[in-house]
Amino acid sequence: MRKAIKRHPSLYLEVCSQNEEPRLPLHTSIALFLLSYCDCKSFKVFLVSTEPGSSQSLRSQLSVSLDVTDVQLEDLPQLVRGCRLPAVLDETGSLCRAGLAVVLRHIINKTLKADPSRNDVLALLGFKKTCLKACAEVSKWTRLCEIGIPSAVEEHLKNPNNHYQQPPLSILSLERRLAEPVKVHNDDKIRRQKLQEQRQNQKNESPEGRGIPDSESEPGQPPQVCDGLELRAALAKLSVDSVPTPTTRENSEIRKVKTTDLPPLEHVFAEGLYFTLTDVVLLPCIHQYLVRALELMNNLPHLLRWYSRVQEVPGVLRAAKACGMALSIPQLPTSSGLLGPSAEDNPTSLLEQEEGQEMSTQPPFVGGPRPTMTKLQENGIEAAFAPHPCPAWTLPWDSLPGAINPTEGKMSNIRAARKRQQLNNLVAMVTELARPGYTVVDFCSGTGHVGIVLAHTLPDCQVILIENKEESLVRAQSRSAELGLKNLSFIQANLDYFTGAFHIGVALHACGVATDMVMEHCIQARAAFVISPCCYGFIQNAIKFSFPKSKQFQETLTYKEHMILCRFADQTAVQLPPDRRLIGKQCMGLVDLDRSWAAETHGYSVLVMTMEPESCSPKNNMLVGWPPQNSGLEVGAGQL
Repeated sequence: MRKAIKRHPSLYLEVCSQNEEPRLPLHTSIALFLLSYCDCKSFKVFLVSTEPGSSQSLRSQLSVSLDVTDVQLEDLPQLVRGCRLPAVLDETGSLCRAGLAVVLRHIINKTLKADPSRNDVLALLGFKKTCLKACAEVSKWTRLCEIGIPSAVEEHLKNPNNHYQQPPLSILSLERRLAEPVKVHNDDKIRRQKLQEQRQNQKNESPEGRGIPDSESEPGQPPQVCDGLELRAALAKLSVDSVPTPTTRENSEIRKVKTTDLPPLEHVFAEGLYFTLTDVVLLPCIHQYLVRALELMNNLPHLLRWYSRVQEVPGVLRAAKACGMALSIPQLPTSSGLLGPSAEDNPTSLLEQEEGQEMSTQPPFVGGPRPTMTKLQENGIEAAFAPHPCPAWTLPWDSLPGAINPTEGKMSNIRAARKRQQLNNLVAMVTELARPGYTVVDFCSGTGHVGIVLAHTLPDCQVILIENKEESLVRAQSRSAELGLKNLSFIQANLDYFTGAFHIGVALHACGVATDMVMEHCIQARAAFVISPCCYGFIQNAIKFSFPKSKQFQETLTYKEHMILCRFADQTAVQLPPDRRLIGKQCMGLVDLDRSWAAETHGYSVLVMTMEPESCSPKNNMLVGWPPQNSGLEVGAGQL
């Protein structure tokens, strides 16, 4: 009997070109460094190039233990071709994970699955295993590490003759972050141990030879005391050979010290005290930057100290050498130079400057929405809902396979009944818009309630589920396998990492600005959309969006007034008084009217309607839009 060949998932990494020579971009270098650090052999690695040629000249940057193959961009699997690299295609060929943070976390999980004893690899995921888990659209920190710093360094590498007067703002943001005290889980005990060590050191030193305490270091310079308790605690977390953290209880004098009087903990690594995936991401970036910007080292004392500390982590030097990174301990120049701007000199966040605008915090709300609604009404703007074209349309739930039913998601019977009603509305719109051969994308798909129904209902269409949470997508994949669906694919990624062509985008209860992100993606692809918004109270100015969105609303309302509408649009719960729910529904309609008018500036036709029955959800609005070329599509008894 022939032994089955074990298949490995495929890891696709980009190769770019500079001066007609192949080069590894930073995202590729970071992934290769993590593979080497983890000693992970669970992937078949493909180096993807847009130009014919071989990666032979890059072999010094590739670990000899990796199974590496060259592949051209046009030869990629269709699902991978629709995503930004890096990307991983699983053994089935139906699940693609795309984007730097998602791929790196998957490498860690595969390593742990192969060897659960790797505590050093497990520690990379950080406290509660959430390191770089939040997507870049909502997390400033993920955005800085996954996009901001790699992009800034890549720009520096492409223009090596462009000498900066100071480091890029993203690098300075990291420098300032490293200069701040840190708080970690259960840090009270560690801070008391630090205080005890400080007092013991003071007793052991003569007054003349006493070092400068941590808190009294010269401004702009790294602390002068040697790495002590923080570094030992960090290394102990990795279960490596290190000096153990003291386990004896502090003396009574130390225990009586108030928490507010305890010494702060210094940054050892990027996220605080412990070595995490963030440090893995930053090391290749900072290394490439520092070796080309030695003249700017005076601006980055804390970053240089971090760079030295990272090299003390067991396995880092070995992994760096395997990837062709010649790490070194830099000497801080003694010549005077301009240091990075201080908080006093530049109170505005450097990260804000780099991105152009920061996700705004919501202003305080005073009063109700009526003055704002009256102001809109005086300018001829009122909420209006198009009639539902097929209010009685329903899926044949009794005859559908059990794995399609929302009850598979372990929800109550009442909630499952409402979910089926919501699905009736979205599927009705999509089935009328769809044509054989269309690709339909279920954004923010969760466990696949919408996408799985669509794949079953539209066997001649390809359906793609996109979701950032791995647990939800794996569960959806399991339901799909049970149903034997062949026209369903899965992508674990942030929306920005999906670049494939599609014809219809759908999203059920896309929270806050997720609705706007899905609409933007559809508009860029010139695709129709069927979206049910949710969580209006979470809407706020973001990197890509500012509110109000349409010219008509911008000429009438301020940002604060629009946020009042958003806040009260969430006042539609069934337990609220009817008059309050009515105002909430009107606010929902106004917010979505603003969205629809913004889409219409791109040539779209958009209808704002209410799902049937209205009781199927407190958030029962539905936005249906289509680009000019689809303007003749019929929907049920009516016409879009």
